[in-house]
Amino acid sequence: MLDICLLGTGGMMPLPYRWLTSLMTRYNGSSLLVDCGEGTQIAIREKGWSFKPIDVICITHFHGDHISGLPGILLAMGNSERTSDLTMIGPKGLERVVSALRVIAPELPFKIKFIELCRPQEQICINGYVIDAFRVNHKITCYGYSISIPRAGMFDVERAQANEIPKMFWSRLQKGETLEYEGRTLTPDMVLGPERKGLKVTYSTDTRPVQSIVDNAAGADIFICEGMYAEKGDINNAVKYKHMTFEEAADLAKRAGVGQLWLTHYSPALNYPENFMEGVRKIFSKAIAGKDKMSAELNFED
Repeated sequence: MLDICLLGTGGMMPLPYRWLTSLMTRYNGSSLLVDCGEGTQIAIREKGWSFKPIDVICITHFHGDHISGLPGILLAMGNSERTSDLTMIGPKGLERVVSALRVIAPELPFKIKFIELCRPQEQICINGYVIDAFRVNHKITCYGYSISIPRAGMFDVERAQANEIPKMFWSRLQKGETLEYEGRTLTPDMVLGPERKGLKVTYSTDTRPVQSIVDNAAGADIFICEGMYAEKGDINNAVKYKHMTFEEAADLAKRAGVGQLWLTHYSPALNYPENFMEGVRKIFSKAIAGKDKMSAELNFED
């Protein structure tokens, strides 16, 4: 089971009724945060979730509305008696930027490990998550993230017997171990059937539409995508500032074949996103105007 919560849906600046865009996920006792703008820790408290299990923080880019809440989050995590290491993932220069922000949060009871992204596409496997980072098209280097929970195939007795695997190793191989026995290397695929459908959430903000988004969002259960502008006449601003309109996000969702589209990262001037959804749903019927603290529980198929 993967819990997800869209903590905030605002772009540029927090509003009294809308925190800045951030996503939090929970899986198997480990929490992951994508972006951390001003107000993120308040949104987490409002949701009633905990700071302590946050093991991974992914940063899309270094604009203030996506990272300025980080010192407060780190202090809150420290005050929750967290001592285990925290992993941070983001564009090249991440450690330098975080170190500068930590001038006001210099002492923490845990270490921070940095993974700086340099290539257009990178994959990180951590705490049961498979994180695919992909470069998008904003005014500065920016990445989107697909967060997946893979699911191994079912145990196949006939395959195990055909491969002459001793029964004493079946359980360990089923759990993913690779073993050496009498000169043979025993691998999980020798006892498992085809990989089953896992869970997948893709998150992309602050970008023009690019093919990398379609490729990485393909088949996602939920695609969370920026909708900075809602009106048709806003396309010029979208192009100028390298953001997206609602309808452009819907087109990406349609091309990627996702389960649902959640729009987020609204312009501060956009007060009622739902008023513009009729045209969006003509392009992609399962589009939702995201709201702060909107949540979903994703479960594996039977």
